[in-house]
Amino acid sequence: MQQPLRILIADDHPVFRQGLISVFRTEPELTVVGEASDGRQTLELIDELRPDVLILDLQMPALTGLEILRQLSHSPKPVRTILLTAAIEKEQIAQALQLGARGIILKDAPTEALLNSIRTVAGGEFWVGQNKVPDLMQALREYVPPAATDPKKQFGLTSRELDVVASIASGYTNREIAKDFSISEQTVKHHLRNIFDKLGISNRLELALFAINHGLISRD
Repeated sequence: MQQPLRILIADDHPVFRQGLISVFRTEPELTVVGEASDGRQTLELIDELRPDVLILDLQMPALTGLEILRQLSHSPKPVRTILLTAAIEKEQIAQALQLGARGIILKDAPTEALLNSIRTVAGGEFWVGQNKVPDLMQALREYVPPAATDPKKQFGLTSRELDVVASIASGYTNREIAKDFSISEQTVKHHLRNIFDKLGISNRLELALFAINHGLISRD
């Protein structure tokens, strides 16, 4: 029998926390292992309890939800976090995703949407608003605001390197890129090393964000 998902609830309103606990109690696949009322307690309980999913309010005392995400982003085993908030700006959604949030949902969403968001995030996908999002790149393409830049600027990248950048931003693996372009995976890795050196970045997520921000790929 599969073990239930271990949930930690972080919200400074005790009545709201109790409401969530009542909802989760009816779902045998979920179990609440703890609740936190401020940001510092949240970090302490994550370290102590090692939950599978963190339900996190954006506006928390001591440390905000985004500050908590920033600290968790340095953890070797980050908890899958869903921001559950009364309101959030588009820029905050982009920032939360970049800091490692796996889901973002409003507090007035239907209960079933919240439960679906937990199942989706636990399954390795993302959830934003009322919808499942298959991968981070898709979410970022919608919520990361484009920077004002010269659309013709290519930062010294070759046409093949630009193709690789577009593929990375679309979420493709090295193997998929190699197959698509009829080249070896080693050649893909070589292209990526050159791209990283030219752009001064160090990983695929930074590359995707750079490409989106600087108009190296279509946002359609």
